[in-house]
Amino acid sequence: MRTPRLALLQSLLAISDEQAMWRVQAEDDERAFAQLVRRWEEPLRRLCARMLGDPHRGEDLTQEAFARVFARRKDYQPSARFSTWLWRIALNLCYDELRRLKRRGEESLDREDAPVLEEVQSWIAPMPAPDEALVAREQGELVRQAMLRLPEVYRSVLILRHYEDLKFREIAEVLELPEGTVKSRMAEALTQMSGWLKPALAGGLPTGPPADRQNQECPIL
Repeated sequence: MRTPRLALLQSLLAISDEQAMWRVQAEDDERAFAQLVRRWEEPLRRLCARMLGDPHRGEDLTQEAFARVFARRKDYQPSARFSTWLWRIALNLCYDELRRLKRRGEESLDREDAPVLEEVQSWIAPMPAPDEALVAREQGELVRQAMLRLPEVYRSVLILRHYEDLKFREIAEVLELPEGTVKSRMAEALTQMSGWLKPALAGGLPTGPPADRQNQECPIL
C-alpha cells in the first residue's frame, strides 16, 4: 500500500501526456507509450462504446485508436494538447465505423450501461414502483436508446460534455469548430432527446433514426 508521501513523490515525478508523447515521437519510447495507454484506455473505451452503442466494437476501436496514435506519432504537434489529438483520432474512427455499419444496414443490440443525464432525467416524471433500481435501469435504457438515435454530430458533443466532462472550449478544439457551434449542437441534442423521452414512458420509444435524418452524413473531423 502506498504511503501518502510516496504517492506525492510519484505524482511529482510523473510526466505529462505531452511529455510522454514527445518521448514516443522522438525516441519510440515504449514505456512512455504504455503510460499513455494506461491513462487513456478507459476514457477512450467509454467514448467508443457510447458512440457505437456496442462495448465490444468500442473495445476494438479503442485498441485501433492507440495503434493509430503510434503509427502517426510523427504527425503530433508538440504545441497541441495530447488529449485533443487523441479524442479526435478516436471520434474519426467511430465515424468511419458508423458509416460502415450504416452501409451494411447493421444495428447494435449490445449496449453499454451508462448513467442517466441530469438534464434528461429531469424530463422523466417520477414513477411509483417498488424497485427503484429497476426503474432507474429502465430509464437509463430509454436514455441510451434516445442517444443512439441522435445524428453523430450531436451525439459526440453530448458524450464529450456530459459523460467525459469536457468544457465547450475543449470540445470545440477537438471538433475543430467554433465554440458557438458546439453550444448550438448541444442545445439541439438536448431538444431532440427531450422530444423523444417525454412520451417514452407512456408509449415506448421508437427505434431507429427519424426518417428525415436517416440519410444524414456525419463528416470526418
